[in-house]
Amino acid sequence: MSEDALRNFSGTARLFPLPNLVLFPHVVQGLHVFEPRYRQMTADALAGDGLIALVLLRADGDEAAARPALEPVACLGRIVWHERLADGRYNLRLQGLSRASIVAELETGRPYRTARVQLVPDAAPADLAALARLRRDLAAVVLPRFGDDSPARQQLQELFDGDRPLGQVCDILSYALPLPVELKQSLLAEPHADRRAAAIADTLRVSAARADRPFPPPFSSN
Repeated sequence: MSEDALRNFSGTARLFPLPNLVLFPHVVQGLHVFEPRYRQMTADALAGDGLIALVLLRADGDEAAARPALEPVACLGRIVWHERLADGRYNLRLQGLSRASIVAELETGRPYRTARVQLVPDAAPADLAALARLRRDLAAVVLPRFGDDSPARQQLQELFDGDRPLGQVCDILSYALPLPVELKQSLLAEPHADRRAAAIADTLRVSAARADRPFPPPFSSN
């Protein structure tokens, strides 16, 4: 959580619902804003605190409904760069700041949705040895997926070798790795860094095991 950017946060967030995108703290997402209601949202954000909460539409909801169902945890982000096009559309870069639990939606008279939210701080076990072990375990399953000399491998090695807390490492991986969107949302909703690390590692181990299986499988001799 960025304390400086959120020091004066009012607790009310503009909601930007999207069907296939999960934003995480500590990463920057590019966005193209074209719908009139979200152009208004962007203009209001730029004139105010600069904050927008990106939230995933629920998979079991009706996306065509006037107010489609939302996941209960969003990521509150800050506009760090913007470009207003001649026709009123915007290009943005939104930096994730904090997990945000949606408490209740509010009626504001604006064309976009707004909610009262509760910021969710990162939680990590106090056992430094356990955190170090989780970090090593995560590196052991992530790094082999990339070529030894690839730029991505080098960047990931620097991430694991750096001084970022495990929670930040997990958030960056959750955003960058090609994980199912449902899993990404569950990782956003999980405030405990050790649980996120274990979930990512377990998912990648299962994925690697499946990739090693021949297809089609051999016939049984029985």
